Amino acid sequence: MGIASNCKYPMFFGRNLNSITCKGLALIMIALFLRVVLLPSFSGHGGIDKNNLDLIHSRSLSLDSDNGIRKDKFLEVPQIVWGLNNQKIAFARACLTARMLNRTLLMPSLSASLFYKEIDRLQPISFDKVFQFEKFNALCNGFVQLGRYSDLRNRTGVYELQKGSGRKWTVERDLEQLKDFSEDSFDGYEVIRIVGKNPFLWHDHWPVKDYARVFECLVLVDEIAKEADKVVSKIREVGKEMRSKSQSSQSGADPDSPYVAVHMRIEIDWMIHCKKLEQRLNVSEICSSKQEIMERVGNIAGLKSPLAIYLAVADSLLEDSSILAGWKEGLLPVEKKKLGVDGIYSKYPYLIQSAIDYEVCSRADVFVGNSFSTFSSLIALERTQKMIRMGVTRSCGVSVRWPSYAYNILGESNGPHKWMTNMSDSSLKAISYGSNIISC
Repeated sequence: MGIASNCKYPMFFGRNLNSITCKGLALIMIALFLRVVLLPSFSGHGGIDKNNLDLIHSRSLSLDSDNGIRKDKFLEVPQIVWGLNNQKIAFARACLTARMLNRTLLMPSLSASLFYKEIDRLQPISFDKVFQFEKFNALCNGFVQLGRYSDLRNRTGVYELQKGSGRKWTVERDLEQLKDFSEDSFDGYEVIRIVGKNPFLWHDHWPVKDYARVFECLVLVDEIAKEADKVVSKIREVGKEMRSKSQSSQSGADPDSPYVAVHMRIEIDWMIHCKKLEQRLNVSEICSSKQEIMERVGNIAGLKSPLAIYLAVADSLLEDSSILAGWKEGLLPVEKKKLGVDGIYSKYPYLIQSAIDYEVCSRADVFVGNSFSTFSSLIALERTQKMIRMGVTRSCGVSVRWPSYAYNILGESNGPHKWMTNMSDSSLKAISYGSNIISC
């Protein structure tokens, strides 16, 4: 009994209707039906429709309450591998995938070393041996959630999701797969286990600000944080000693003894990589020589000498004394060996050593790095997030706390370019191509 049959009666919903009105109502209802049923999920050109992206992001970003992330449904991912910063990105991507599926991420295993450098030490290391588990959940409460395998009730209720690969596995297909697995029909499975390539190689569907939100929740365990404390204390001690010997200390020098951290990428394998990258991208601002780095750091406006400069360098450069020579007067370069803290690092595998150096650079009063380096880029991103929390949205032309600079890009007064991460980027891809810097 549709509209046509109802129109046979003299009254319809209490009103007299003539045949024209009935036809009009019928056409409206047919149009609405066709719009709902036939509206495509994707645009005609094979790309993702903006409404689809908005729907997914709105669903992802709307889970802001304590009850937003389900604690009885889980996502399991493969072991996370490679360097510290690749592992941090992979971990955040796994967290955001779990968030899209409205599931708790089962605490993944990290890798203690770079497999291509330390095969004999390649072994999984639990997330909570590096970062604080409870602290992570407290800081990311309502946004993403970590769970333990002991939280599982039914270990047989697992569905294996095979991640696609190859050129045919496009961003659109990957996103469609995630949408499918976020449907209620998969709620019967306590665990969805993703198999295949590690999360760093998954397609990226999340904006930079979502990654920054996850990174904020990563706090080193006390043991590692205390090791970083020792290194930072030693750097400040060197700076304080320099100031006590100079006349500037008699005229109100900063008692906190600030320091600059420089992530100095000049090792042979990096120079080979960056030269190839410059050729491929047809740009000339990726590689920087030792001399260029020293000159640009020395030209940073507002640096008060004497000042300690901590050089975060590859171990292969620790025997190269030339990296400590040629710096501007008043700048004292030091690295872990000269500081006498190399013994702290040598106790740990590669991952922990990187985490200590990352923390030392992150805490610096001024950080200078290469915008095409993931290590430098993540530090700049986290420092940008700190500034944003303080209400600073641009560092150009103003004096700010937590300033960062990119020495591979020429800035004011022949110094390095001021660096704030562009948090409006729609994916983390810009991090890998040095294009995530806010222009002045």
